Amino acid sequence: MTSDVQPLPSANTTAISWLPAKSYKHFVGGALGGMCGAIVTSPFDVVKTRLQSDLFRAKHANYGVAGVAEGASGSAVLLPRRPVGLLYNFVETGHILRDIYQHESPMALFKGLGPTLVGVIPARSINFFAYGNGKQIIANKYNDGKENAYIHITAAAIAGILTGTATNPIWVVKTRMQLSASEQLKRQAPTYFQSNGKTPSFAGGSWITIKQIAREEGIRGFYKGLSASYLGVTEGTIQWTLYERLKIWSGNTEGRAGLADWAGMLASAGTAKCVASLITYPHEVVRTRLRQPKVNGIIKYTGLWQTFRLVLAEEGAHSLYGGLSAHLMRVVPNAAVMFAIYEGFLRL
Repeated sequence: MTSDVQPLPSANTTAISWLPAKSYKHFVGGALGGMCGAIVTSPFDVVKTRLQSDLFRAKHANYGVAGVAEGASGSAVLLPRRPVGLLYNFVETGHILRDIYQHESPMALFKGLGPTLVGVIPARSINFFAYGNGKQIIANKYNDGKENAYIHITAAAIAGILTGTATNPIWVVKTRMQLSASEQLKRQAPTYFQSNGKTPSFAGGSWITIKQIAREEGIRGFYKGLSASYLGVTEGTIQWTLYERLKIWSGNTEGRAGLADWAGMLASAGTAKCVASLITYPHEVVRTRLRQPKVNGIIKYTGLWQTFRLVLAEEGAHSLYGGLSAHLMRVVPNAAVMFAIYEGFLRL
């Protein structure tokens, strides 16, 4: 039962009286959804990160490294470069997953999952908490409690900025770990690895990576790619706003758990993420480049616009969509799982 009469604030409630009732549900629901989605789609995240990085690209103009010949020499076999294009990228994603599984280990498909989970839980908690409660606060204060697209855009932008600022150091560590298994990277940046040449375990690897970043780059090293993350706020804004509209168009009704209701919600979540990713994807590539480790003691990518210009000049516009197939194969089901758990928790 609701009432227009507001109770007098007490010493115990003054600090949180501006929050909507049961605001914690957005925090917990976002954490659970983000955690489950990240675990399910982790292998595609590893592939996406590698495809975005130039450290994993063949350096030959007309040929690519197709494999390693059998025999004592172990020399690389050079074959004509494979075809490029979005459709072929899906095939390439499958090849990379297979190669990681065969030549590294099955656990390598989950490389960086530790920092990912450490990052996903607070990131999704902050994002869903800030957005879910923010839209209510803004609507109550400025629009008589009624939500609209402008309120959704504002709440999503605020949530994205808060999330990016708070969790950027975690994503830097995750990206460095996911780039650590390539033999090419070992040759180019040997100091990035332990002296025994082995890739560290999840827990040890995270701590080793954190210490190296702090020692070589200082605190600023943990905020590499932050400018690209702020640029990526547009992705979250588009996703949240489109998701809210698609839920209405799909006939979603709050409080009902029918099959059509859940199907509409899942389709809305996946479609919103797909559209937002396609529109804003280049910032993902730029962010990964900015978070790469030093190569021979040199930092190649130093700023947002410098990275854009350098990638376009050296590799062409298509490189700004490197890893898009793996990204879509990860984020679309991830969004569906995440929002399903989030909405389900809210409806409990």
